[in-house]
Amino acid sequence: MGRPHSKEHGKRVLTLLAVILVLSAAVRFGAGSGTAIARELVPETAEAAELQRRGQDEDISPKLIELLANVTERKAVLDERENQIEARLQALALIEEEVKRDILRLETAEAQLRSTISTASAAAETDIERLTAVYENMKPAQATALFERMEPSFAAGFLGRMRPDAAAGILSGLAPDLAYSISVVLAGRNADVPSELLGQ
Repeated sequence: MGRPHSKEHGKRVLTLLAVILVLSAAVRFGAGSGTAIARELVPETAEAAELQRRGQDEDISPKLIELLANVTERKAVLDERENQIEARLQALALIEEEVKRDILRLETAEAQLRSTISTASAAAETDIERLTAVYENMKPAQATALFERMEPSFAAGFLGRMRPDAAAGILSGLAPDLAYSISVVLAGRNADVPSELLGQ
């Protein structure tokens, strides 16, 4: 009874060892085959990508390449023009500010000049009024001696400001030609005045 059991046990051991060897061989074969396959697939994949890239480049027509180059060149030109316009606008803004400052300075100078002229005119008017009063209060003979040395238009300016009696006393003492010239100047001052304003 002991031998049949021993033979059957041995068969099982041999069978188990055979299975283990087969599995080990299968694992080794699978790993080796996988590595080999992977090594073969990688170059094929890279080569396929390169071929695809070349195919895409070949699909781009020369006209399209030229069009892209023209667009790029025009964009560069437009960018340069935009920069130039921006620079000009900045320069114009600076010029405009300078012009505004110049106008302000001119307006200030004009206001000062007007004030000076007004002051000078007021002072001159005051001086003329005083001098006219002096001539009025002089003796006719003395005033006549002074008016004989004046130009007719200058003398008429004073006589026109004087009281009528003082002016008449001076005119009566002047030479007839000078008195006539002064009278013409005095009359000519009102020649352009409308007759309605003169009460005619």
